[in-house]
Amino acid sequence: MNGKGARRSLRRAAALALSSVLLLTAAACGGTAEGSGAGPTGAATAGPTPPDDWRLVLDEDFDGTELDDRMWTTCYDWNKDGCTNSGNDELQWYLPEQVSVRDGELTLTAERRETRGSDGRTYPWTSGMISTGRDDWYGEPRRTFTYGYFEASIRIPAEAGMFPAFWLMPDSRFTPPEIDIMEFLDTTREVSMYVHWRDEDGDEDRQRGTYGPVDFPAEFHVFGLLWEPHKLVWYVDGVERLRVTDTHRIPDVPMEILINLAVGVPKAPPASVDSARMDVDWVRVWEER
Repeated sequence: MNGKGARRSLRRAAALALSSVLLLTAAACGGTAEGSGAGPTGAATAGPTPPDDWRLVLDEDFDGTELDDRMWTTCYDWNKDGCTNSGNDELQWYLPEQVSVRDGELTLTAERRETRGSDGRTYPWTSGMISTGRDDWYGEPRRTFTYGYFEASIRIPAEAGMFPAFWLMPDSRFTPPEIDIMEFLDTTREVSMYVHWRDEDGDEDRQRGTYGPVDFPAEFHVFGLLWEPHKLVWYVDGVERLRVTDTHRIPDVPMEILINLAVGVPKAPPASVDSARMDVDWVRVWEER
């Protein structure tokens, strides 16, 4: 086995071992509602339910040479020859050619290239994303999930101006609710974790946790979320970083998985940046039996 293959096998083995330990019991540290430091901030707490009570329902290693279109689509549910998220004023138009699979990894590539969207606007960037949702507004989602344990091994880009994210969106296509397992906003050294919901007056509210500083682009990191009716728990590399137990804040609707490399949130990349790539080693979901 060559060096890269050996490193990849070790990485997968380590990730699998980490998952097993995590599902048995995790030495955890608590996150906070608005930011947390890089070290433990609370007493150890129990991890997710033991694995005997869970089953693996999605196991994607990105083997082969192309994306499995039975499991993934390359746009939001409002796909029409591509898509974007106009609510964030993002700079990219998502296209399927910006998504590639090779050597057991998924790569989302952002490029500074003017692209005419089907919405009539011209976007200065094009990029890639994947989702378990629909091919178009009138289609059916490929996979949705209500509760479970979600994790992915991801290496984010080092370039400034990128907005990588791994998150869950309702199959109703309207947010909130929304769960952001990880996203990086104007930094590559601090990960943000969010839950969004509507309060009793119908206004959007959110709770945030952060973890860092870490040189996240230097290597793959495992981002995880335990979603149960009575709690949300976020993990980075198997260690708890945020916990939410207010049930009014916890979604109870079917949700799609999304992984995307957006551009220009909260600000545009510098002129020196013309491209960036986000790599995903694997994605897994467990559900309680």
